[in-house]
Amino acid sequence: MKVLGSVPSPFTRKVRIVLAEKRVECTFERVEVIAPDTPVPAYNPLGKIPVLVLDDGSTLYDSRVICEFLDTVSPIGRLIPEESRNRIAVRRWEALADGVVDAGILVRYERAREPQLQSAAWIDRQTGKLERGLAEMAKELGDKPWCHGNGFTLADIAFGCTLGWIAFRFPAIDWRGAHPNLARHFDKLSERQTFADTVPKA
Repeated sequence: MKVLGSVPSPFTRKVRIVLAEKRVECTFERVEVIAPDTPVPAYNPLGKIPVLVLDDGSTLYDSRVICEFLDTVSPIGRLIPEESRNRIAVRRWEALADGVVDAGILVRYERAREPQLQSAAWIDRQTGKLERGLAEMAKELGDKPWCHGNGFTLADIAFGCTLGWIAFRFPAIDWRGAHPNLARHFDKLSERQTFADTVPKA
């Protein structure tokens, strides 16, 4: 198997961490989505990363689908609970964390446009989603040691990837000062080798 993705991508990072936590052998192929000769559309018609290419040549996307598949490949440390209510709670966490990133990506795309074409209202709207998402993450986490349940799950992986990406792409956002509990949990997760090995960088 191989994963097509990029180091800065929080969605690629999520998959890479799941692979490492599950101890699944997989090649990581770095790609540039916006490059004229990018191979991504040949594997994913939507042109998005990450993409998991299976041994038989079939492909899986997006990161949520890939992570769920990988959790079934190896019996080591289940990251998505089997029990329905707990499973939904973990997937809800993942959706919330991914949604914060989605809003941030839209802000970055808008700011990359020519100044005269940028919409301040659109940027404010997406920034509001990002900030509300962080506030909801802080509320949901509270003083708990893990995002859900009594141990490390996919919820924590999504949580850590989102905050790591915000710290990388939006250093001016003081989420640490606004939400100390997010900082506490993020710092704990950052000590795991799987997180240390996948820190986003240009």
